[in-house]
Amino acid sequence: MLGGAGLLLGVAAGTAQAAEVSYATKCVPPPASGLGPVEGTTKVEITAPATAKVGDTVEVVWKFVQAASKNPDIIDLPKDSVQPSGTLKAAGAQAAGIAMQGARQNPAIPKGGAMVLSDMKGTLKLTTPGAVTLTPDAYAINAFSTDTKCAPTETVKSAATINVTAGGGSSSSATPDPSQSATGGSDTGGSSGGQTDFTGKEVSVPYACKTPIGDKNATSPVQINAKKNGGSFDLTVQFKKSVMDSPADIPKDSVKPSMEVVLGGADKGTVRVEGPANADAIKSGDPIEIPDLTGTYKPGASGTSTLSPGVLTVNALGTTTTCTPTKTEVSLSLDTTEQANGASGGGSSSTSGSGGTSSGGTSAGGTSSGGGGLAETGAGDHGALKALGLVAGTVILLGGAVFTFLPGRRVR
Repeated sequence: MLGGAGLLLGVAAGTAQAAEVSYATKCVPPPASGLGPVEGTTKVEITAPATAKVGDTVEVVWKFVQAASKNPDIIDLPKDSVQPSGTLKAAGAQAAGIAMQGARQNPAIPKGGAMVLSDMKGTLKLTTPGAVTLTPDAYAINAFSTDTKCAPTETVKSAATINVTAGGGSSSSATPDPSQSATGGSDTGGSSGGQTDFTGKEVSVPYACKTPIGDKNATSPVQINAKKNGGSFDLTVQFKKSVMDSPADIPKDSVKPSMEVVLGGADKGTVRVEGPANADAIKSGDPIEIPDLTGTYKPGASGTSTLSPGVLTVNALGTTTTCTPTKTEVSLSLDTTEQANGASGGGSSSTSGSGGTSSGGTSAGGTSSGGGGLAETGAGDHGALKALGLVAGTVILLGGAVFTFLPGRRVR
């Protein structure tokens, strides 16, 4: 069904179009709620330019006319406590998964009330002439650091089509994504124009951690940056903030972290990045940190590829702690050109900076291994460490002593 006229999206792109689609949807509440899946109907309106040219970066808008599920009869949702994210599928002349995200902006929603979700926005750089269709796909509703995950249970019709013509290869229609710039910005450019350094946005990642002594949950800010190196990219993953002092002595060379960066959009698989072991002993009361994690991403596909924080592993004193994100969020988008033996298709990572390879195919969108709600930590008042277990990014067993190891960069 055709909707309203829409808004102009992009300076050089053609007049915008808006269309509404409905599709059957299954929503799975977080495990802590004790609720079963909910079947419902999602109605969304997609707005995008009707015409554009190769080289344009266009903005698309996903407006929720109706979410598939209501707020359960458990708790009132306060104002500005709900944030949607999702994926819009591009197909036809160009295939890509467009990461969409809305602001954490909503009216107060009472128990049993209809979910009122903000508009989600995303960008797509057009690379191929022809008709590009846009189709809504899965989405998540985040509240109190837990996700309700909704996915189509039927084939969804495309909601908009962009007719792409051959162009000069440069874009004057790039429109920044407000949902990204509000959190520090994300360089959605690629390898064109001679650019070699790409700075990702800082994203807040909720982790469910399997530790030697039990399950823990925490949220940590993470940022992925890249530097072009021939046809590949040197990656640096930074854990920021969330630093605390160690309550126990830690010997040198005893803590070594690694992560599987999750690829999306045009590419698939994971990229393993690793950090060095602690070079010095950490005395009780000194800050502890996760150093920068580095590795090399060799693209396995051409197009716009996304990079998101994935599974974090910390090996310490013969123990292993594995932290799995309960929510994916894109930190960096890159324009990539397929390389021989690249990442896509095999579900495995490219070579890391230390020569390691991943075990492959690990999804950052898995269900929480910790089960239950997450405590939001590391993004606000870092001094209010209310409970050791709740703020732990990684819990390591040191003999008979347990201490909290929060990912972060050292603050002096």
